[in-house]
Amino acid sequence: MKDRLRAVFCDHLSIMRGKYLPGSKIADSSTRFCRSTFGVHYDKDLLNAPGAMMMEGLPDMELKWKAEEIRDSWDEHTKIVLGDLYDVDGAPLGLCPRGALKRAVAAWETKGLTPKVGIELECFALQTDDMGRIIPYDAPGGVVYGTGPFSDPLRFNDAIWEEAERLGFHIEMITSEFDTPQFEYVLTFDDAVKAVDDIVLFRLMAREIALEHGVLLSFMPKPLAEAGGSGMHINFSFTDKSGKNALSSGDKGGPDHMNDLARSCLAGLLEHHKGLAGLIAPTANSYQRLQPGSLSGFWKNWGGDHRNVTTRISSEGGVKARLEHRMADASSNPYTATAAVLQASLLGLENGYSLPPMETGDGFEKTDAKESTAMDLKGATADLKADTALCNAVGDMLCANHVYMKEQEVKKTRDLEGDALRDFYVHFV
Repeated sequence: MKDRLRAVFCDHLSIMRGKYLPGSKIADSSTRFCRSTFGVHYDKDLLNAPGAMMMEGLPDMELKWKAEEIRDSWDEHTKIVLGDLYDVDGAPLGLCPRGALKRAVAAWETKGLTPKVGIELECFALQTDDMGRIIPYDAPGGVVYGTGPFSDPLRFNDAIWEEAERLGFHIEMITSEFDTPQFEYVLTFDDAVKAVDDIVLFRLMAREIALEHGVLLSFMPKPLAEAGGSGMHINFSFTDKSGKNALSSGDKGGPDHMNDLARSCLAGLLEHHKGLAGLIAPTANSYQRLQPGSLSGFWKNWGGDHRNVTTRISSEGGVKARLEHRMADASSNPYTATAAVLQASLLGLENGYSLPPMETGDGFEKTDAKESTAMDLKGATADLKADTALCNAVGDMLCANHVYMKEQEVKKTRDLEGDALRDFYVHFV
């Protein structure tokens, strides 16, 4: 078989869409898709969402890429590439999540700062039983920070690591998480777009390699009712024009050593806390994870080395100084989620929001915070719709499309409970 090209993009539902193109097309720089993909829901319902042009003939959009963006993939004889979406007149498509992240990066660059990002992905490993029902992966020795065959008897994570290393993904860590069979994948910090490109492709690769071992990796926020949730923590910092970490005020980190930039970012994230949830915790299932005392970004608060606050200030300083936003889950589009966190932080810098005091409670039995995310997708979607500053910063067309699709999702899921609600999402997220 000759080499072929897999041209892909991550859509509004965080589903990977793409085409296989013949080897003769590898030298090309674009291909077309139906724009109304942005009106397709999890259940394949076709909706007249803003920007999707469902009732206007379902026209084309164009995915464009550069030759240097084409990579080797884990599929034999297959190259893979991520691109940006444009309308048929050649203008950047406002629905494009990768474009939203590029706009966020450009906005920070006007301040002389370049965003750096590191993403932590959590997920559950599932299998099917003899009846075809989805059940947890049998990892009888799985514990938090577990390694080796008792945590992963089929050793599918070894296969993921080996392929990731071959393809040039820079892995920071793979480990078992708190609940069995839950795993965490972390890639190293990089420029924001490169970091998110890598995590999007790594997630796709990990799911496809796990599937070859009979394992379904689910990045749903809470696929198992009896277990905890899975997040997508967004760690970020900035380099200045001299290449130094602009969040650092010296060798020491933590709240006692924050500079004005860090304080401004925190203030922006808190000011837009409720609106952010509608974008970065965007499914009905997300609100089974986002609960008090769940280490999930529920409360409108911040702190130091404290896993029960929404934004955590690293105790590391110098080149490792960073903020960790803990609300998002991987049912969100990683480009959109990262863009939203960066834009909310920038709004804090530009608007001079005041920063409330640091959280002093334990987050389980006591918290200082009086505000939180909404308790469900309906409320979070309404909060996003009301946060016009955040929507404008992330992109009005993207947010209008998102709000519409989520309002429809509220209707589709309102009577679903338990496995029925999980099954609405599990094969896609």
